[in-house]
Amino acid sequence: MFRFTTGEKADLNGAVLDAFGVAGEHLETTLGPEAVRERLRMVGWVAAVDDRDLHDALSRLVKWELLDVVHNHAENYRTAEEYERRNLQYSLTRRGEAALAGVRHALEVLASTGALQTAVLEAIADRLDDLCLLSGEPPSADRRIFSTLRELEAHLDALVENTKAFNGELQRLLRAEGADLEVFREVKAATVAYLQEFLVNLDRRGQAVAAAVARVEERGTAVLRERALRGAELPPVAGEDPAAGWLESRRARWAGLRAWFLPDDGARPRIEQLHDIARRAIVSLLQVLERINESRRRSSSAVQDFRELARWFAAAPAEEDLHRLWSAAFGLGPARHAHLAHPDPELIPSSRSWSEAPPVEVSALLRTSGRTERFTRTARVRDVTAVRAERAERARAERAELARAWQALETDGPLRLSSFGTLDPAVFERLLDLVGRALSARPDKTGLRRATTGDGRVEIALSPPPDERTAVLRTMKGTLAGPDYVVHITTAGGASATPRPGAARREAAG
Repeated sequence: MFRFTTGEKADLNGAVLDAFGVAGEHLETTLGPEAVRERLRMVGWVAAVDDRDLHDALSRLVKWELLDVVHNHAENYRTAEEYERRNLQYSLTRRGEAALAGVRHALEVLASTGALQTAVLEAIADRLDDLCLLSGEPPSADRRIFSTLRELEAHLDALVENTKAFNGELQRLLRAEGADLEVFREVKAATVAYLQEFLVNLDRRGQAVAAAVARVEERGTAVLRERALRGAELPPVAGEDPAAGWLESRRARWAGLRAWFLPDDGARPRIEQLHDIARRAIVSLLQVLERINESRRRSSSAVQDFRELARWFAAAPAEEDLHRLWSAAFGLGPARHAHLAHPDPELIPSSRSWSEAPPVEVSALLRTSGRTERFTRTARVRDVTAVRAERAERARAERAELARAWQALETDGPLRLSSFGTLDPAVFERLLDLVGRALSARPDKTGLRRATTGDGRVEIALSPPPDERTAVLRTMKGTLAGPDYVVHITTAGGASATPRPGAARREAAG
């Protein structure tokens, strides 16, 4: 199928096949030799092509079953020469279309770099939520179900392809040794920052997609696929019904989605494996950066020293010089231990030669750093009783402040934001955080936006304002004006319910 990419005339063969691809984009299914010559200029072939070379190229593509040739009997020919020139019409076969698509895809892969895009994860979650909502719509929504399902599959394909391409580039970067250390260092540092930014809230996004997959499966994926099939409006074809193959392809795509976010066999989701790969890459890149920085701080590195020594060995004139060079390079180091003595020198007779005396123990630290080990008394353990008492008192104060804030915000029923009037700054921050969480949530079927705090103890139900009134909230630090939403704030266990210490600290930090 790809024989046209090799040989002497590979460029001309590829240009002719590309000319048929451009013609197909303009809905032209057949081309004569003159039309092929015109299309060659459109695809960037500027060299002159005589009739013999063009005929040979078309004949080769026909022989390889990439083009099909038919006789055009519908034209009127005035001469035999015109009949010979315009009689033959060429068109792409299925193999030719596949070969052209394969070459184009290969070029795209070579030009692509891959990316880790959190926006794709959010788009997948949004499309799953849309499918969950559309499953309750009447049959008139089948076309929207089809388009939404195809968008979901496109986002999944983009996630898989970009992730594979980026992982391949990442592994090649980890193995690479750049000649220009400055550029090499900048690329690795930028990659570390890119990976760290991608890992922010990756677990939360992956869990959100997994929860959305579970919600869609509760509605029934088989029913959704059947409705999407009706919305696809597949054309009738001769032979086997394409509906079975279309449904099987959708089922395989859904299985791939589950493998990434919610696998059946209890295996780890691939999104978590991507999390581990990214973290290991960050560690490896930081280690490489540390080695680069260390080599930049020193006048020469060990690698450079050994390379220079290898050049000296290669330039040595005789074998005796090699031995001398070896002794000079790898002989005994400086006698840093000459000043050491035995723990009790009086036990060693002064008349005994140094070669007969017992050896002096030399620390390994002396060889590596030039310093001897010193053993001192163990330091006293610091008394942390006061610190623990201070932290406990601070935690109790935070819990009390948090409980007072929730007690001030709890409502007996729905009321407008303007009803709060003047608020303490701490209470105002809690209220603003709750309203922000609610506005970032999607409305349910009744139009309410619901959200909870991080510990799940306080819930807010927010509905749009019934009129255009403006709510003004006042604090000691200033005022805030905005739409007069209707809110209903409730706490689990009553307004006086005391949150857990860890939750209180997280809410206070929020």
